[in-house]
Amino acid sequence: MKLRVVELLLITTLPALFLASEGFPSLKITVATLIGGTLAAGAANAFNMIIETDIDHVMGRTSKRPIVNHQVTESQALVFAFGITILSLAIFWIFTNELATGLTVGAIAFYVFGYTVGLKRRTSQNIVWGGIAGCMPVLIGWAAVTNSLSWTAFLFFMVVFFWTPPHFWALAIKYKDDYAAAGIPMLPVVAPIAEVAKQMWFHTIAMIITSFATLWSAGQPSWSYMANAAIAGYFLYAMRGIKTSEKSALRVFHGSITYLTLYSVLLIVGVLVN
Repeated sequence: MKLRVVELLLITTLPALFLASEGFPSLKITVATLIGGTLAAGAANAFNMIIETDIDHVMGRTSKRPIVNHQVTESQALVFAFGITILSLAIFWIFTNELATGLTVGAIAFYVFGYTVGLKRRTSQNIVWGGIAGCMPVLIGWAAVTNSLSWTAFLFFMVVFFWTPPHFWALAIKYKDDYAAAGIPMLPVVAPIAEVAKQMWFHTIAMIITSFATLWSAGQPSWSYMANAAIAGYFLYAMRGIKTSEKSALRVFHGSITYLTLYSVLLIVGVLVN
């Protein structure tokens, strides 16, 4: 499993559970959603590694993955991927509801077929639309509680949607030679740094706007807007220099993780003290 990716997915699942519950969510639903979500993310990542074995051989960043190093065979990985997919869906079906289960199926399918097979090797906007799969835990968490969706859930979904490109493009700036060698047209590979920075700034501003819209839709307390402004200011500060310096890429990458974590904590605290 890509543990950092799984951690980020869980970070956005928790506030969705709290928001949908308007307080502490059911322990049963929380545990089931977090375990089921972890297994679903692991399954999607396992399918991804099976499909991308050819490019993982080329990229230094991925050259130590188990299939590449012959620690497991592709057949064994496939059995593992299908196994934890079934287990994940069973957990959602038994302990949550059909909507959460269906959204989980959609998230896995979109990541595997929409992103890995369809978009990643074909367009420089791969991570923009492929990132939809990474936003799905928000909707899954909400649906697990209510068996429905709401505008608040979709707005939080959009926060993660706009957060995704700056996060992954920052990483792609650092590893653009790896992506170029593997023939993956990540935006930093095919466009000058100034154009990459322009698009990163666009998504960052859109993320901040939707973050405030989510607070409003969720009925968060007034102090949360000031806290969100401070968190947003932190990330804007992390973005400084991205237009002229590739060395700032890791600062943006780590800053984006900190931003999403703090924003998720803010949403939870806002629910509990409102």
